[in-house]
Amino acid sequence: MPPLLRSSLLPTRSVTARLFSTSPSLPIARITIVGRLAADPELTVTSTGQEMVRYAVGTSYGPRENRQTSWWRVASFAKENEGRERVMGLAKGTLVYLEGDASMRKFEKDGKVESALSIVQQKLEVLKRPDTAADGLE
Repeated sequence: MPPLLRSSLLPTRSVTARLFSTSPSLPIARITIVGRLAADPELTVTSTGQEMVRYAVGTSYGPRENRQTSWWRVASFAKENEGRERVMGLAKGTLVYLEGDASMRKFEKDGKVESALSIVQQKLEVLKRPDTAADGLE
């Protein structure tokens, strides 16, 4: 049997490409969150005129007597016919599964440079809707 040539096994890509993935490297991280909506989602308009839905998701961890909560601000750029109304129809307290692209942004506030994590929703699944007074006895 002839020996295998290493060069025939390696993909023909540029030096900066990642050998373990076929997708280009991007400075974005994927984040997965399971938590509850902090408030009803709001429809807003960006400075460029693009509509987006903004909402916050809270995740809690730790023992009940010393529980800590992290708050995650999320933006959804879904079009009307792509599920925006489904997101807008969610109520405070809804348990959701969220996947999104996370990136850090820096801004200046009161003369100090601060940073915040921005999450752009890619996938949203409703796990449990909150109990309401209409569901039970009033």
